[in-house]
Amino acid sequence: MSDIENNPLADLLICAAARIWQDDGEVLASGIGLIPRIAASVAMTKNPDLMMTDSEAYIVSEPVPVGKRNGYQPQFETWMGFSRVFDTLWGGGRHALVGPTQIDRFGQANISAIGDYNKPKVQMLGMRGFPGNSMSHANSFFVPSHNTRVFVEGEVDTVCSIGYNPERLPRGYSFDDIDIRQIITNLCVLDFATETKAVRIQSLHPGVSVDDVLENTGFPLEHADDLPITAAPTDEELEILNKVDPNNLRLKAI
Repeated sequence: MSDIENNPLADLLICAAARIWQDDGEVLASGIGLIPRIAASVAMTKNPDLMMTDSEAYIVSEPVPVGKRNGYQPQFETWMGFSRVFDTLWGGGRHALVGPTQIDRFGQANISAIGDYNKPKVQMLGMRGFPGNSMSHANSFFVPSHNTRVFVEGEVDTVCSIGYNPERLPRGYSFDDIDIRQIITNLCVLDFATETKAVRIQSLHPGVSVDDVLENTGFPLEHADDLPITAAPTDEELEILNKVDPNNLRLKAI
């Protein structure tokens, strides 16, 4: 085990995020953004059945390095165009790691607009694929800056994805039909592993206290009295990181 105090925060977050896919078996891993993308690459070496695309149109047999590839040639396995991607995700065969702008206590996410939807203070991406994706397959969230602007009191300003809100469940839906796995932040790892699906602190990053997390969250969090510390990257994981991010782009992302 490597010394966690000598590892950049980015490495810790990537390896913590990579663990969301380790027991998934044969699903398509989609990491949206640099840190999630590298995390999926690390996970691919841990879960040999995990599928990943080259971000264009092919399934690859090993992670493709981010940034300048210095002559590296992707190892293609098969074609994976948009039609096959959508067939996979609508069939529940994908686990995506995405980065919402807002998250509430129900796990509902917002990437569309801040403020009144009819006259927003900030207009963002729009709902994109969040509604359908959140109802079709597993999702986890990555939050590089854990604060009350992201983890909001009440509901998110625009509900873009399904969550554990009984008032908004579609007809015939129950909590068992929703699969929000984890939230990886710069302070901790959160999950929904309670009977009521309340957000829970799973582990704290080194040097972070429960009070630090609670003060930066706009809603109550479940937590044990004695929480574990998020596991440090192993030497093997650090070696993988250096291969998939040879230009150290991750160090500029956090």
